[in-house]
Amino acid sequence: MVVPLAARSHRPAITHPATEVPPLSNTVMVTGVSRHLGGAFVRRLSQSDEIERIIGVDVVPPVHGIGRAEFIRADIRNPIIGKIITQSQVDTVVHMSVIATPISAGGRVTQKEINVIGTMQLLAACQKAESIRRLIVKSASTVYGSSPRDPALFSEEDGAKNAPRTGWGKDTVEVEGYVRGFSRRRPDVDVAVLRLAHIIGPGLRTNITDYFSLPALPVPLGFDGRLQFLHEDDCAGAMLAATLGDVSGIVNVAADGVISVCQAAAMLGRPVIPVPHSTAGVVGAVLRRAKIVNFSPDFEALLAFGRVLDTTRMRSLLHFEPQYTTLEAFEDFARHQRVSVPGLGIMGQAVGDAVGSAASIAGQLVRGGRR
Repeated sequence: MVVPLAARSHRPAITHPATEVPPLSNTVMVTGVSRHLGGAFVRRLSQSDEIERIIGVDVVPPVHGIGRAEFIRADIRNPIIGKIITQSQVDTVVHMSVIATPISAGGRVTQKEINVIGTMQLLAACQKAESIRRLIVKSASTVYGSSPRDPALFSEEDGAKNAPRTGWGKDTVEVEGYVRGFSRRRPDVDVAVLRLAHIIGPGLRTNITDYFSLPALPVPLGFDGRLQFLHEDDCAGAMLAATLGDVSGIVNVAADGVISVCQAAAMLGRPVIPVPHSTAGVVGAVLRRAKIVNFSPDFEALLAFGRVLDTTRMRSLLHFEPQYTTLEAFEDFARHQRVSVPGLGIMGQAVGDAVGSAASIAGQLVRGGRR
């Protein structure tokens, strides 16, 4: 079955001929293998007898094992990636080098270059390579944004009511746009885009794990968004299912169930700091400048309104069933977090002071504007 590759409902659907059947993958190239998720996936892929050769590329050598994959040090922002694909006769590319945390990437500018420019160069190389028959892209549910007008469940055809305007979310929207363009130019290539829920686990660092690692959690006052997660092990499993299967188009991937922000805080034993919605922008700016957490307007909207995915296609087309529920995935993350100390401790006090100061400043600005 063919699934339209369209991020928003008003954009024309892109389909591939229904009679096309992708050949068995013999040489698979995986980007981002030196990162935690890329390494976990390539180790899982190494266990498959269906893959003859695996090539892992990244800008730095991995510090973890990558199974039987051959590592090639290369930057996907450099046209040299095209030579690697051509010389190795790669027929399947798995793109996992979309970075969620700007700090680990070396800053926001570097993060955007890797995510957007890197994807453009990679797709340009794939477009020229006659050997390419399949492209798998790790995307994210952030493309749907978060707003009070959202549906109870986002299906793959739904568009964002409040599209992400900054950071990783905006990068993901742009990445999917370039992937759609590639699909139009190379209709002979099967393209699968997995929109993953927020990935969480003991070995992973993202903005949402940074947030839930705080000793005190700023929460939008009067809101308690519903959250859906995907365990890091299930991320590798979903990417494996897409690589070895024949799914094409966009597929939501998430664990069963939801938990609210306040329920998650209670599970962690963390106190919450209510932040008025009108002052969240100022609070976020203070927290970002202090490098405590990237509390952006998009992230604040997620905490306020949540986001939940319809995973019907995950089961019917990807034929994948997560091993962890949302609750179980978060529990595994929580087990590896340090128990919060009564009184919040030094770090917790710093967070509280930062939020309190920002709220005070915002309040003064609001009152000043009313005079």
